[in-house]
Amino acid sequence: MTLRNIPYTHCLQPLALPRPDIAQIGVSYRRIPVLAIGRDVYLDSRLIMRKLEELYPPSAAHPSLSGTTGDQKAIERLLDVLMSDSGIFDKAIQLLPLDFPPLSDPEFLKDRAELAGIVPGKTPPPQSVPGPDPKFRRPIAAAELRDAMEILETTLLADGRDWVLKTDRPMLADIEAVWLFEWMLSMNCFSPELINSNQFPKILAWIDRLSKLVAEKAKESPAEEVNGDVAAATIFNSGYAEEEGIVEGKEAVVAVQGLKKGDLVDVYPTDNGSLHKDTGALVSLNSKEVVINVEGKNGKIRVHAPRHKFAIEAV
Repeated sequence: MTLRNIPYTHCLQPLALPRPDIAQIGVSYRRIPVLAIGRDVYLDSRLIMRKLEELYPPSAAHPSLSGTTGDQKAIERLLDVLMSDSGIFDKAIQLLPLDFPPLSDPEFLKDRAELAGIVPGKTPPPQSVPGPDPKFRRPIAAAELRDAMEILETTLLADGRDWVLKTDRPMLADIEAVWLFEWMLSMNCFSPELINSNQFPKILAWIDRLSKLVAEKAKESPAEEVNGDVAAATIFNSGYAEEEGIVEGKEAVVAVQGLKKGDLVDVYPTDNGSLHKDTGALVSLNSKEVVINVEGKNGKIRVHAPRHKFAIEAV
C-alpha cells in the first residue's frame, strides 16, 4: 500500500495468539496480516495484493504494481510459487537464530505447534519419518536458501538492473521475491560467511534499495496507528467495498457438496492454521475466491479467502 500511495490505518498484532482485536470482528483465521476495506475482510497476502489492484485501479495517484506483459506476469507468478509454494519458507524458519527469544518461550512454542495442527493431548504423535539428522538441518536449509538467492543474483538481477522487471520503480515481482530474504536478513538468519556482498552483491543491493525506498515513502505518508476497538468500530460503521458475487455452479466444490448461496460453510487454510475455521453463510464462490458472511461482536462482515490452499466445507 505504501508503494501504491494508498492511505491506510494500521492495527498492530502480537506475534502469537491470542489476537483479541481480530477475534472481536468475528475472524477465526489465525495468520496475519488481514486487510479490511469497509466491512469486507481479506485473508492471505496474495489475495490482499490482488484485491488492492482491483479495488484501487491504476492511476497517477495509485500506480499499479502488476506487470503488463505476459512475460512480466509469468515472472511474478513464478516468483510467488518459489517463495510461497516451494517449501522455502519452512527452510527459512530452520535458520532462525538459536538465541531468538521466542524460541525459549514455552507459550510461543505451544502456539507454533498449534499452528502446525498439534494440540497436546488431542493430536496423535507424528509418525517417525526418515530425514536428515537434526544437526544437519540448518546447513541443508542454508544451502537451499542460498540456491534461491543465486537464482536472482545470476539471472534477473545479473545485468545490474535496479528492479526485477527492469522497470523504473519496484513492482509486484520485486515484492514477491524480496519479502522472505528481507525478513531473514532482519532476523540475522544468515551468517556473514554464508551470505555477504562479495557473493551476492546485486541481490543485497536490491534488498537494501527496496527497503530504503519503502521506508522513505512511509515517512512521507505514515499510517495511522489505532487500537483494536477503534479498528473494529471503523469496520462495523462502514459499508461494504464490493458488490455481492454469485456461487458459480460449475465449480467442482459446489457440485460435489451441492452448495448454494446462503449455505453455512467452514473456510480454512489447508497448509497450516487449519484448526481455525471461519464459519458463515456462503455469499459467493468462484475459481479464485470464496466469500462468507460472518457474525462479529457488533455486526456482520464478509470474509474473503483465496481458493488456493483453502478448503470449503458445508457445515
